[in-house]
Amino acid sequence: MKILIIMDPGILVPPKGYGGHERLVALFAGEYCRLGHEVHLLVTSGSYINGCTMHAFGKEGFPPKKSDALKAIPSAWLFLLKHRNKFDFIHNFGRLVYLLPVLNNTVRKIMTYGREISNRNIQYINKLPNRNITFTGCSDNLVSRGSVAGKWRTVYNAIDFSKYQLKDTVREDAPLIFLGRIERVKGCHTAIAVAKATNNQLIIAGNISPLKDEQEYFRQEIAPHIDSKQIVYIGQVNDAQKNEYLGQSKALLFTIEWNEPFGIVMIESMACGTPVIAFNRGSVSEVVDEGISGYKVNSIEDMKKAVQRVDIINRRKCREQAEKRFDVKVIAGEYLNLFDN
Repeated sequence: MKILIIMDPGILVPPKGYGGHERLVALFAGEYCRLGHEVHLLVTSGSYINGCTMHAFGKEGFPPKKSDALKAIPSAWLFLLKHRNKFDFIHNFGRLVYLLPVLNNTVRKIMTYGREISNRNIQYINKLPNRNITFTGCSDNLVSRGSVAGKWRTVYNAIDFSKYQLKDTVREDAPLIFLGRIERVKGCHTAIAVAKATNNQLIIAGNISPLKDEQEYFRQEIAPHIDSKQIVYIGQVNDAQKNEYLGQSKALLFTIEWNEPFGIVMIESMACGTPVIAFNRGSVSEVVDEGISGYKVNSIEDMKKAVQRVDIINRRKCREQAEKRFDVKVIAGEYLNLFDN
């Protein structure tokens, strides 16, 4: 089968550092290729995935300039018009508008969402003549907010579990960890409060948002607690460091204050055997298997209690359960099944 994957230009595929959907694009492209499909990508200039054919339609730079983002639209249209009958399956992780030239073409199309969905765009597209398009969201929670029209399915996000090492035991005084961008809706301040209340060390890993309000949040509510002893800030981490710090921690605190569509860090933690203690918002109820890969809580007090019993969870079973559900081989198969159906 000949497959085309599309991603907005701006970040290389695979990304050199942070990159959410770009990481997923690289994972699925590699897996489709491993399964014997011919894989093409319409992505940022300079991207490279072994065994795949790359088609550049925008330059590196994030966030992209508005003018560059607008130029990407006609570039994508020209490519699709020229090659509209050459692909069996188009998997779009970028803007919905890219699909206009092939909207009513017989080629199978999947439009994948991993962030908040514009209901207006969905309604508009579905008023136009269209064939063989399926919309996917990375959780039931996200789909419930976006499925105003058209055919929808939930397909979870994925990671390559072979890239993560299981640490099936940790020391008794192992730290808790907060891993994510440091901004108010991620709730780092709550993770600090829980660590202090339960007399645990907390490792804080992640980049500080460049937004003025979020930088003020860091200065006012996070920085004063960092003492490099109980509360330790290590900054942004790469994949190797992520493996190391997640693996040595007794639990990941997922202290979100918004309905996060998925939260890949949860399954990255589980892949290391580290259970997740998470506020039950957004996709958490779908991702965390209670008592197996972590605990779902509804308050700070409940989170404190969950920390005290986290050592009950078998770390090997935590990873095994998550791998059965979220490994790239499993999720890529689900996308290909949508093509067959």
